[in-house]
Amino acid sequence: YTGEDGFEISVPSEHGVELAKALLEKSEGKIRLTGLGARDSLRLEAGLCLYGNDLEQHITPIEAGLTWAIGKRRRAEGGFLGADVILKQLADGPSIRRVGFISSGPPPRSHSEIQDEGGNNIGEVTSGGFSPCLKKNIAMGYVKSGLHKAGTKVKIIIRGKANEGVVTKMPFVPTKYYKPS
Repeated sequence: YTGEDGFEISVPSEHGVELAKALLEKSEGKIRLTGLGARDSLRLEAGLCLYGNDLEQHITPIEAGLTWAIGKRRRAEGGFLGADVILKQLADGPSIRRVGFISSGPPPRSHSEIQDEGGNNIGEVTSGGFSPCLKKNIAMGYVKSGLHKAGTKVKIIIRGKANEGVVTKMPFVPTKYYKPS
């Protein structure tokens, strides 16, 4: 959940510390502990959604840019919970879209208002922060369709001040996943 190669290990909680110590010891310094802040900045750089921030019950996979998660058969046959809304969005396009931003001001945070160049509210930031890889402030959020294209200039309101931003493609930092042939 960081955009990096890897895997997750699930163990009973009573064995967690023992497993962590064994992995650290056997890795000869190649594995290091990290915290949620590092995980969250990597998640954001990879353009991955966090439920409760970037995804909510009222956000559809189409609005979130996750159309790939709906199988072709389901799209063709419908008949699933929410199919009427999702199939209409596939046909007509959604009214909002999840996008990435690069901001010139302080790090954008959840619920920061997004405005067009005329000062009209067009959306809201859902996740944001400093990108250690890019050395820039980045964010994800939802904007009205039509204003979601890369290169669109926006204003991100942080503590009452309008800061310049630009819609950008995600992931912010390209992945280098290992894909066996």
